[in-house]
Amino acid sequence: MNMFGLLERMDQDATLAINSLHSPVSDFIWQIFSNREIWIVMYLAVIVMLFVRLGWKKALAVVLCTILLITALDQTANLVKMSVARLRPCWDEYMLDNGLHCLEGRGGFYGFFSGHASLSMAFAVMTYQCFRMDESRNYRAYGVWIFLWAFLVGVSRIFVSKHYLGDVLVGMLFALLFAWGCRLLVRKLNL
Repeated sequence: MNMFGLLERMDQDATLAINSLHSPVSDFIWQIFSNREIWIVMYLAVIVMLFVRLGWKKALAVVLCTILLITALDQTANLVKMSVARLRPCWDEYMLDNGLHCLEGRGGFYGFFSGHASLSMAFAVMTYQCFRMDESRNYRAYGVWIFLWAFLVGVSRIFVSKHYLGDVLVGMLFALLFAWGCRLLVRKLNL
């Protein structure tokens, strides 16, 4: 087995191990974390708090940069998915034959890299960094909460059988790179 095959098998085995840790209660929780629409109220609350804490000019620039970040990252994820063409675990016969627990419909064929994981991590990084522009308060609690939320969204994608662990980790890495670039843009704008 070549190096790529070995990495792929390790990713499959790790994904199956994580995915096997399910119960009716945890299945329900993972489906909630995996559902983007449920989090709209949280996104709006964070945006409102950005306006309250940073003022309308800075907050507007942050929101626009975050929208740019999310759009660029989402389109990059779609482009990479179509280029790499790695089947999602829920479409992979090896994964299904080895006990993959599927919680949702299969969705699209390809899953490398995870859009959910990348977008939630990008939102976490960008908003945390921008809240820190308000030096009158300490945002550590927000940081712990938003990064935990982003991590759980990523992990949820393994539990619902839409992504391998590697898809999630690479998605988070892309998010960190894109958010870092976007944060540089916000600093360049002198905000």
